[in-house]
Parts: sequence; C-alpha cells; structure tokens
Amino acid sequence: MFDEIMEKFEGSPSQQRVIRLLLERGFSVNDEGRVVSGGIEIPNTGIAREIDVDRRVVDSTTGAILDDDELRPIFQNISAIPSLLDLAPVLDLTALTIAVTDADRSGIVAEVTDRIAARDISIRQTISDDPEFSHEPRLYVVTEEEIPGDLVTELKDLPFVRSIEIK
Repeated sequence: MFDEIMEKFEGSPSQQRVIRLLLERGFSVNDEGRVVSGGIEIPNTGIAREIDVDRRVVDSTTGAILDDDELRPIFQNISAIPSLLDLAPVLDLTALTIAVTDADRSGIVAEVTDRIAARDISIRQTISDDPEFSHEPRLYVVTEEEIPGDLVTELKDLPFVRSIEIK
C-alpha cells in the first residue's frame, strides 16, 4: 500500500517527503486540509521546516490527499501510538529491539512474545515496524523486568532474528 501511495506523488519528491512524514508520525489530515495529531493542529510551517520543503508543498499535498477518494480515508484516519521505547530507561523498564531477516514471515510477534511470557515476564508494549514503511523493520518489546541472558540467547537463535539490542 505504501508504494501505491507514493506512486500518486511520484512527480514530486517534496510531496513524497510530506507523505512519508505524515505516515511515520501518525499525523492525519482534517476536512480543512490541516495536518493534525488528534485534535491538535500542526502548523504547515513547522512540518515544512522539519522536512526542508516550502510550506506551500505541505498545502498542496494535503489538498491532493483530500481530492483523492482513496487517500482521503487513509489520511483522515491515521493516528499515532504512544511509545514506551524511549521512556523505558526512565521508567525502569527493559526495551528489546529485534531486527529480523524476513519481516513478512508470519508468527514473528507470537514466537517472541510467547517465549517472553513463558518466563513469566510481563510485556508492557509491543510495536512492529510495517515492512512497507521501513527498509529495516524491527520488532520492539518493552517488558516490566530485565530479560535474562539465556532468554536473549534463545531469542537470538530463532531463525528469523538478525540481531537483538537491549536498553
């Protein structure tokens, strides 16, 4: 789906940058063509500055989104999910980042979370990158307690795991 969305803006790399930012940050577009996060409006000048484009590029991109019957429902229903990843050290939680070799393989999340749960370790959050949006998708697992070394080894030995990082 990501490729199909980007193709609609293939003639404008600047508009593609706007689209990528909206998708990565979970920003949506309201009926007035304003970029929002929930009910909070995000100024187009701030978005433009973040991705180094002119403010008018943001305006034209949101206008194109609203004019497209396929894009409008996608971008009007995007929402951001709060992440515990960066907060884990502050909250005394453990954040496990797993890089995988084949993100399209089914059962990756289940296999990892089953092994963690089998050790009676409480999982606070799991997030997985969408392979269509990320070049190197990862699985993130935030737990209540530290992951023991033997479990890290067990997870690293899974056939789909390329690497593991613990914070």
